[in-house]
Amino acid sequence: METTDLDAALHAAGLKSTAGRVAVLEALDSMAHTDAERVYRAVSDGLPTTSIQSVHNILSDLTTAGLIRRIEPAGSAALYERRIDDNHHHVVCTGCGAVADVDCTVGEAPCLTPSDTAGFTIQTAEVTFWGLCPGCQTAR
Repeated sequence: METTDLDAALHAAGLKSTAGRVAVLEALDSMAHTDAERVYRAVSDGLPTTSIQSVHNILSDLTTAGLIRRIEPAGSAALYERRIDDNHHHVVCTGCGAVADVDCTVGEAPCLTPSDTAGFTIQTAEVTFWGLCPGCQTAR
């Protein structure tokens, strides 16, 4: 995404466009399912005065604003991605921890219906599939 598009997206979400926010969004555009540490390493060259805490704050702001998605696979640090326009799921390798997107099982949100909603209106469903990636299958 171009910087002007990112600026517009930030403003539309009610956030001020800052160099840090733009840099984090640009990094996430090129790195899906990325943790805060990797984002920090990706942006620190262009923003030498930034800190890991600043990156965590930016990731939190962008998640709250709906510009990025946070996923938390068991046994992993929180991961972030820019694919937010659908209710997709994830598959995680139990060998190496690789993460990949899996399209919604029915095609539209929430794509799964619980047996009892307890009065909630269900908007999305999060499903994590676990298995071995092709590389780990070959290694065995």
